[in-house]
Amino acid sequence: MRRTAKVVGIVLALVVVALVSLPFLISADRFKPTLESKLSAALGRQVSVGSLRVSLLAGGVTANSLAIADDPAFGTAPFLKAESLKVQVNMKDLIFSRKLNVEGLTIEQPQVALIQSPAGRWNYSSLGGTTTKPAAPAREPAAAGSVDLSARLIKIVDGRFSMGKTGGRQKPLVLEKVNLEVKDFARSAEFPFSFDARLAGGGDIKLEGKAGPIDATDVEFTPLSVTLDVAKLNLASALGGSVPGIAGIASLQASGTSSGGRLSMRGKLKADGLKLARNGTPARRTVEFDFVNGHDLRTKAGKLQSGDIRVGAAKASLAGTYAERGDDLVLDMKFAGTKMPVPELAELLPPLGIALPRGSRLEGGTATTAFTVQGPSDHIVADGAVSFDKTRLANFDLGTKMTMIQQLAGMKTGPDTDIEVLSTKLKYTSQGTAVDSLHLIAPGIGELNGGGTVSASNALDFKMSATLQTTRLALLSKTAVPFFIQGTATDPVFKPDVQGLAKTQTKALIQSEAQKRLGDKAGAAATGILDSLFGGKKKQTK
Repeated sequence: MRRTAKVVGIVLALVVVALVSLPFLISADRFKPTLESKLSAALGRQVSVGSLRVSLLAGGVTANSLAIADDPAFGTAPFLKAESLKVQVNMKDLIFSRKLNVEGLTIEQPQVALIQSPAGRWNYSSLGGTTTKPAAPAREPAAAGSVDLSARLIKIVDGRFSMGKTGGRQKPLVLEKVNLEVKDFARSAEFPFSFDARLAGGGDIKLEGKAGPIDATDVEFTPLSVTLDVAKLNLASALGGSVPGIAGIASLQASGTSSGGRLSMRGKLKADGLKLARNGTPARRTVEFDFVNGHDLRTKAGKLQSGDIRVGAAKASLAGTYAERGDDLVLDMKFAGTKMPVPELAELLPPLGIALPRGSRLEGGTATTAFTVQGPSDHIVADGAVSFDKTRLANFDLGTKMTMIQQLAGMKTGPDTDIEVLSTKLKYTSQGTAVDSLHLIAPGIGELNGGGTVSASNALDFKMSATLQTTRLALLSKTAVPFFIQGTATDPVFKPDVQGLAKTQTKALIQSEAQKRLGDKAGAAATGILDSLFGGKKKQTK
């Protein structure tokens, strides 16, 4: 037994000595020229690796650096730089046949620069293609070892990707903690892959699917099927300022396929604390968006075939086209909603920068709206109409605000303003909102008509008229009483148009009396005199 134990001990000792000595007995650097040559040929880019050494713990050969050249059209800086490259090899062939049969590649902590040209082409598009030829590698020495580059497993571990545009105004999008794994890789067949990363600024991204065969002219057009899961996405960081004013934390679940340069996606986006305008405030309710989208990778344009927006029970639709134009995303969309519950819809007003009078809120009723949304994303123009039916502006007394008219007409006031109908046309730009054809019927008050503007800072400038429900003065019940709305949306100020009011009422009184006593011609003459008295234009006579 002792003899046997000694033999076993000696054998183990010899094995340990052999394993420890192996890296020194095998010169891995002899494979470097051939490895660089084969990698360069496979990628269509010049590839350089650092010193090679055998690493038993890594199960193969390691290099202390790796660099892959960029497409010459994008500059001379490397496309990829890494501190370490691990080459998984068949150790039996390496030890006994001095052959480097590469079974897998692991690139650790690479820095990758992804750049898009003004024409929309990416610097990775020519990887592995036939259109870009690498610089001729140094001639392999006679002692160079044999290398079989048939790697079926490719990994990127803890990488950092920067995505930007040549000459773009926006800061590059940065992905950190990037991990990519490709299994059973073959250029001419489909292969599975997985990808996960963290967006600098907030957001966890997971991508899984299948891709291949590799497109020979542009990697971007390689067919694929994919599922996407994004959590805790910071929208402001993700958009990189391309759509100013948008912010919030979102999650996204989507799936899609790409073939022939056409990408089709469908999914669900949920956003909390959503903000949609520079002067907006975060929404208190979750906003959900279900979409079906088709995107042309060649033209960098697409169509939102359907988009369903939900805030609680309020539902609206968004559909149309978009196209990338440099740093801008140019939209041509239609937004519509029918009989949406007003309290639910009101949750979108603060994110849009639309303010209500301080302390007030909308209660009950429905709203219908239809808008076109057009222009570059940083200068959107929304043009359309909106109407409210049977709603209430709680904690806002419109009658009290119209003090002088209230006193003249003897209107009953209360803590709230009931609205039978409110309809208007709106045109929103980054400078403010133009309000036209505003028509409001408020029980107990009457009909209000007019229009005006709301500035980007919510300053009001409206010229209105009110046809009042009153029996105190017969003339007021038949005549539109003019007034102004100024101040701000949170603190509106109602001012009587004194000159307009006096002119309107006096004209109506004199014209009525003149018509009764002298006939239509005298009434018309009296009206002309009043025009002169109150600043109107004199009627020209032939």
